[in-house]
Amino acid sequence: MGLSALAPLWSSPGLLLVIALHPALSVPTHRDYCVLGAGPAGLQMAYFLQRAGRDYAVFERTQRPGSFFTRYPRHRKLISINKRYTGNANSEFNLRHDWNSLLSHDPRLLFRHYSRAYFPDAHDMVRYLGDFTDTLGLRVLYNTTITHVTLDKDQRAWNGHYFILTDQKGQVHQCSVLLVATGLSVPNQVDFPGSEYVEGYESVSVDPEDFVGQNVLILGRGNSAFETADNILGVTNFIHMLSRSRVRLSWATHYVGDLRAINNGLLDTYQLKSLDGLLESDLTDLAILKDSKGKFHVTLKFFLEEAGTNQSTDSITLPQDDNDNFAMRVPYDRVIRCLGWNFDFSIFNKSLRLNSGNAFGKKYPLIRASYESKGSRGLFVLGTASHSVDYRKSAGGFIHGFRYTARAVHRLLEHRHHGIAWPATELPITQLTSSIVRRVNEASGLYQMFGVLADVILLKENATAFEYLEEFPLQMVAQLEMLTGRKAQHGLFVIIMEYGRNFSGPDKDVFFDNRSVGQTEDAWQSNFLHPVIYYYRHLPTESCFLFALTRQKLPPFCQQGYLRMQGLVSTESLRQHRVESWLPRNHAATDSRLEDSSQQPGDHEPLDAPMAPGPLAQSLDSNKEEL
Repeated sequence: MGLSALAPLWSSPGLLLVIALHPALSVPTHRDYCVLGAGPAGLQMAYFLQRAGRDYAVFERTQRPGSFFTRYPRHRKLISINKRYTGNANSEFNLRHDWNSLLSHDPRLLFRHYSRAYFPDAHDMVRYLGDFTDTLGLRVLYNTTITHVTLDKDQRAWNGHYFILTDQKGQVHQCSVLLVATGLSVPNQVDFPGSEYVEGYESVSVDPEDFVGQNVLILGRGNSAFETADNILGVTNFIHMLSRSRVRLSWATHYVGDLRAINNGLLDTYQLKSLDGLLESDLTDLAILKDSKGKFHVTLKFFLEEAGTNQSTDSITLPQDDNDNFAMRVPYDRVIRCLGWNFDFSIFNKSLRLNSGNAFGKKYPLIRASYESKGSRGLFVLGTASHSVDYRKSAGGFIHGFRYTARAVHRLLEHRHHGIAWPATELPITQLTSSIVRRVNEASGLYQMFGVLADVILLKENATAFEYLEEFPLQMVAQLEMLTGRKAQHGLFVIIMEYGRNFSGPDKDVFFDNRSVGQTEDAWQSNFLHPVIYYYRHLPTESCFLFALTRQKLPPFCQQGYLRMQGLVSTESLRQHRVESWLPRNHAATDSRLEDSSQQPGDHEPLDAPMAPGPLAQSLDSNKEEL
């Protein structure tokens, strides 16, 4: 609006006053970075932004940080371990076993100073996050609820648009980059006949006295379901737990989000022939009926629809076929829903395209492996809500994982918007092996975000020196030069941590004999977490690289040309090594065409076996087995 357009307003002081006081008509407050949510992920990003001297603000709807932990978990015990003693003075190593601390330069801000318990109380987390914010002077706007987020296209903006945030008072905030760290806050609900009788985990009583002598049905089979069951196990007549999926035990799957041993008391009572039980059914096929005494009966929706809505409870058929389960004929006093959480999409305008529309897209926002939205450049998702990148694979949905992915996002932003290259240490080639061994033995980010974050070593010309980059998003390696400002012109190593082939599965015995490998030369066969090293002559092409590195079946366009031109080395011993390591069959099959020694070696060489020290300049240009 130019000066000429404003001129008529000066003749009306009253009108001018209204315009000045009405927040919707005021000029938006601009910030380079806006962070939604003052939970662990939001505060972690705020720390990195503050240390870098960036213009930012954190928007928090409540009056304190970590509001989620003031209510959840409902029974107050965290299942993130607080191992205070390791016998090791190395702070990086100790973070491998500290699942609650955020990253900072202040040793006082380690969670071990806030609780002596191995599984801490949630109140200790609230206290810790408050101190983290206050001690570091993080800029948090409390009691500020963002009610709507949309885009304002502007070619002058960093990403071609600004993010426009409106709070509950109508105040408008303009942001160049939006970092969403709101977590998962919407209870997951399944709609079926009678679902209105179900109590939610978020609101059900936590007083065991309210369940004395009752029959209880719990819908769900995750940690919240078992946590709820453990709380009332000693006072109920029985507890039945219903879900369509099998019980997944974290000690078997190595996934921290699966059922933890601290919560699995009901499994004991079930397997040792008590009255408690585990039942399997798709919840969408069920119906719950309430009788005249206020008791709840479970049947199939099919029988309810067949009988019609005018039938009495007693006349509704109970299952009599293969779906019959006699235990469920007994009526229940309470039915409790413990089905987890979904992301809250309600405040985001459709123009941001955060929701993919499929079932998984209703739980998590649609993001790339760089944690940036697929629909809106400059919008990044942090913390629990970013877990779609490594769901059921790694620890990205939990503090001990996303503290590292938040740092990776910050490093990407520093390069994109401020021209600061990804941090790297340059060392002579003689220190290559020792650098790798040190990181493998100590690094927490690689250890916690196994298969997701990778260390990358960029070789200099003639392999006389190298640059060491830590904890880069593995699936973005093909775009490394663009994202980091570093050059990969003379070959690179990618170092990740992986579990062995038999670490998990319905038919796997995770405690099988010889699961631990005692000989150095056989270390690559370990069933436990172990390092895997890949070598590339050049940066790999993106699509085939993802299939090859993640051990998925290669599509035809990758099988036919990719592995010959950029694929695995063709020596017989390494080919056998890959077969025994359980790499995709297509790799070995494609390699059979490369046995002619005149063929050039490829870019992608897994090096699970220990690297032999020696002059790398020669081995980079050969097919020698040292590689």
